[in-house]
Amino acid sequence: MYIDKESFEVWMERIMDRFDHTDKAFEKLNKRDNMLEGERLYDNQDICQLLNISKRTLQRYRSSGDLPFHAIYHKTYYKESDVHTFIRTHFDRQDEAKKNWKNNEGK
Repeated sequence: MYIDKESFEVWMERIMDRFDHTDKAFEKLNKRDNMLEGERLYDNQDICQLLNISKRTLQRYRSSGDLPFHAIYHKTYYKESDVHTFIRTHFDRQDEAKKNWKNNEGK
């Protein structure tokens, strides 16, 4: 079976349009955030990259209760509000420790 060039190009254009449509649908699925109670959820990898910490340090924060978490289907997630609270309290303590250290160093 042979088709002329124009018919072939029309069919190829339709196929490419369909690929573009499917590609956009996959992009929407990938952009969908995990949500819990209307809040974005972060996984271990997200938190490690955000805070520039190791997985072991993250485990220490979880074990000590400093960073609340939720286990859903054997995967650990962190609410965005809990992460913000953790950052504020944790880094405020680090700043205070640095100030105290500098003050004591000058004595």
